[in-house]
Amino acid sequence: MPLVNCPDISNRKLVLINLAGANDGLNTTVPLNQYDIYSNLRPTIKVPISGINKYINLDTTLPDNQQIGLNPALTGLKSLYDKSWLRIIQSVGYPSQNKSHFKSTDLYLTGNDGNSLLNGTDTGWMGRFMELYYPDLIVENYPLAVEIGSNKTSLGFHAEEAHGLSLNISGQDPAGFYTVLSGLGGVPPLNIPDSDYGKQLEFITNTDALSNTYAGSISNAFNKGKNDISYPDSDLANQLKTVARLISGDLGTKIYMVRISGFDTHNAQVQGVGEALGTHYSLLTDLSESMEAFVNDLNSQNISDDVVGLTFSEFGRKAAENGSLGTDHGEIAPMFVFGKPVSGGVSGTNPDLTEAKSTNNYQIKTVQYDYRQTFATLLQNYLGADDTIIDATFFNHTINDSFVNLRIEDLLKSEFDISKGCVASSNNTAAENKNWLVYPNPFRDLVNISGITTVETMVLKIYNASGILLINKTEAIIDSKVSINLYNFSSGTYFFEILSGGKKEIHKVIKI
Repeated sequence: MPLVNCPDISNRKLVLINLAGANDGLNTTVPLNQYDIYSNLRPTIKVPISGINKYINLDTTLPDNQQIGLNPALTGLKSLYDKSWLRIIQSVGYPSQNKSHFKSTDLYLTGNDGNSLLNGTDTGWMGRFMELYYPDLIVENYPLAVEIGSNKTSLGFHAEEAHGLSLNISGQDPAGFYTVLSGLGGVPPLNIPDSDYGKQLEFITNTDALSNTYAGSISNAFNKGKNDISYPDSDLANQLKTVARLISGDLGTKIYMVRISGFDTHNAQVQGVGEALGTHYSLLTDLSESMEAFVNDLNSQNISDDVVGLTFSEFGRKAAENGSLGTDHGEIAPMFVFGKPVSGGVSGTNPDLTEAKSTNNYQIKTVQYDYRQTFATLLQNYLGADDTIIDATFFNHTINDSFVNLRIEDLLKSEFDISKGCVASSNNTAAENKNWLVYPNPFRDLVNISGITTVETMVLKIYNASGILLINKTEAIIDSKVSINLYNFSSGTYFFEILSGGKKEIHKVIKI
């Protein structure tokens, strides 16, 4: 069902900032209504209540249990908040928090929690979402997702069938593409054996070819785009500067992910007793200034309506300091959602510091918001996915409930929230509205394409699951049908792009 009385959402996109290492939430957003308890838990590393580096009071109009003191490094976030372009989500986590960096990161990327892996272990929630919601874009010459800040493709972008959904690039260098083919010298082998080794080699070769395809579209967008605002001189700022320039250059990518690491502050989180300055302050300064420049850049170019960003960290840190001017692994952490479409404010109340006792290792246990609630709210209310796609992306198996029922209220301004006054629906064209039937599906060798049509030919393009174009030919339509023998194709998933009568259709077909 198409969207009714809604703004154009076709260019909307998400930008995720990964705070790798587990950000200390209590020294990021200080609970002012419990400052005495906070001070007792953190006598040497607390954010000062007075002096040149005292906390920034977020908003004096908030109720007492939402009174927040921002770390003094966060002047940029305070500016975004004052423009109503920032919402703070309190006490974000998931049921049964795992405090291993690697395991918790995997849980965040696959859409699971600490109680089960029922949402899948080999695929990521972003990959599942994009494959289901943007099926017609899988065969385009640009990646549905772009990652910057890591030389590895995140598990979060790995889909069930279509694997080439994201690409890594580096900083401000559009030619700095990560390639898994470097060991092969860039020259694919002429003959690929029919074996497990051959299948792996074919995947690597296809990935490299797809990267080259994506490289052209990314370079074109980078050259076409611009930045209107000066950015700080930092790695994160350069990452976001690149994202802004690619968006400005009309790249069709839907999800971007950037990364800033160093938040595992077991020691030297502050540089001295009673001081705010130190490692954590420097990280937050970088984050705050980079986010502010990014949002202002988009706004200066009049493209800020189409972008929402958010931060996430694999877990938080203990309420009590550890004696080494640092903090150890905890459970909850705040999440920042930012951008012009965001409804400024605070969701949730300050964490209850009385929960942190020696008997529970000074942990704050109460999760006010599952991290998937934020993502589900944006996927549906901002991007427009329907209930079925949200449930296929991730489901709350711990309480057996859909995240459609757990969306965060007022996360977006009403004029950007398409759940208010219109109908959210998948971009996928319903099968009954398609002109062509591809059968049998699954097939063995021969596959038929039939439909009622007045045209005499069709252009047929066939892509493999990595997005590599395998066939591009014009077929004569005889008695409203085209038959093609694909005996030489390996078993697997393919995407058929059919162009006829000025209309394009995408069909996912499986060979057995």
